[in-house]
Order: sequence, then structure tokens, then C-alpha cells
Amino acid sequence: MRVLVTRPAHSATRTAQRLRDMGHEPLLLPLREPLHDSNAAADALAITGGAIAVTSAEAIRVLSALGEKLHPHLARSLFAVGETTAEEARSLGFRSVASSQGNGRDLADLLAAEKPGTLLYLAGTPRAETFERRLRELGIHFSVAECYRMQPTVPDPAEIDAIFANGYPDAILFYSRQTTEDFFRLPEPRLAPPEHSTARLLCLSEAVAQAIPTALKKSVEISPMADEKSLLSLL
Repeated sequence: MRVLVTRPAHSATRTAQRLRDMGHEPLLLPLREPLHDSNAAADALAITGGAIAVTSAEAIRVLSALGEKLHPHLARSLFAVGETTAEEARSLGFRSVASSQGNGRDLADLLAAEKPGTLLYLAGTPRAETFERRLRELGIHFSVAECYRMQPTVPDPAEIDAIFANGYPDAILFYSRQTTEDFFRLPEPRLAPPEHSTARLLCLSEAVAQAIPTALKKSVEISPMADEKSLLSLL
């Protein structure tokens, strides 16, 4: 199966290998690239104590650039969405890491159960408000440090030519609402699923699926859990 991956290049490379291991042909079309602000993360860590929350592995990659500045904070509890992000945090040296399945709302519920006290959210922009909204509903006090930005990228025409040289992909993986919107805004006509296409549009969550145009909803499948293992299980 020919599978189009729309996530950023760093993450897409690992996804591509997983797809090859499953016997599929990955096609990479990054639509966003991260711009890290490690100073914002370092400053926020320096003036806060208590737990840290992350809803994306991108925040862990920001922390990885801090080197020795991060060492005093590795004993702080870290809460993450998804076991993959949690594993990256452990690999970085965090000793107390817990993860929620699902989305930011589930992470907020986990935090409410654990009662970690003060909380620093290392966030990106743009982002969904799900996590912060649920924290407020639960009365959990938190501060936010925006430490990375996901910037849109415009694919090179040669990339698109290579992807569609053998016809339209059998499946497209969508990981975020923003990149899904980016995909369907691109002016390149070959990116639009052709009429009567059997291409499967596989979405990480219901929120991601909401960005699929109404005319294509019949082709949408939603991952049972908001993690890549579950998403790839749909293939």
C-alpha cells in the first residue's frame, strides 16, 4: 500500500521506517516544520517548580537542546500525552514520567487524579485548546511557555511530481488539524483526491477528522486511540 505521510520531516522519517516494516511504501510530504525556542523553555523552567506537562514530542526535542541546563529539572514529574512522547522524555533523563492515552483532555484528567501541585505546560503554537480548557474546568493552576512554533511549508513541485508519479496514494495519514487544513488548502490540483477515489483518509483523532472537507467524509477513518501505533493499525 502506498501511504502518504503529512507530518514534519523529523517525525515522518521514523514513521516511514515503521511503514516499511509493515510492508507499505511511504510517501513523505511534510507540511509543517518546527521552529524551536529553547530560551523560552529554559527561562520557564528556571522560574517554576513542580510538574511539567507536554502534549507533543516536539517539546521534548526543545528540551534536548538545553544540555546541562536541563539537569536540575530531570527530577521533576513530567506528564505527557501518549507513551511515545513519554518514552522520549525518559530517554532524555526524566525519572518520573506518566502518560495518558487519548488527547489533552485525558492528560488533564490524569493530572487531576495525581494532584501534582504547580504545573508548567511546555506548549507549541498553533495548538488546540483542549488541554488548557480542561485544566481550567478542573481548577488546576498552570503556567504556559510557548517553546516551539509549527510553521507551514510549501512543498516543492518536484516532491509532488515524485509522489504522484505512480498514481494517487492508497492512504493518507493526518496527525493534526493544522496540517490537515494545510493539505486541503494547497493549490496543487493533484493533491485533491480524484472523483470516485478509494484513497483512505486516516486521522489521529476526531478533532483532526473535523478538518477533512465534507465531501470526503465518507473516506475518513479515525484512530481508536490518539497515538501512531493505533493510527497505523488502521492500515
